[in-house]
Amino acid sequence: MSNIPSDLKYTKSHEWVKVQGDGSLLIGITEHAQDLLGDMVYVEVPEVGRTLAAEEACAVVESVKAASDVYSPAAGEVIESNDALADSPETVNTDPYGAGWLMKLRPADADATEHLLDAKAYSAYVESEQH
Repeated sequence: MSNIPSDLKYTKSHEWVKVQGDGSLLIGITEHAQDLLGDMVYVEVPEVGRTLAAEEACAVVESVKAASDVYSPAAGEVIESNDALADSPETVNTDPYGAGWLMKLRPADADATEHLLDAKAYSAYVESEQH
């Protein structure tokens, strides 16, 4: 079973969200997602200033196996992108919940994460996908 930190929120499309102290959202893909994709060879993050709708495709992660869209878990404005991933996409594999984050979003709504899964629900969802 993949590592599923209990302090994060999750989507069914395998993004994780960490609510920051200032209310912004740090977003990346889960360890489970990077396990499925394999070794990352390219990561495209959204540009700062871009306004996203919830569930809008906003980034691309490409591995030796496949390319996959990353979806915004909430509506809001991109306030920071992890540009370091352009030179070292493998960081998504080695540290998906740390240095492998993709973007930081200023959510349009204070309750932007209310609909997301907690660690227990995400774990159950991943289990159900594997059967």
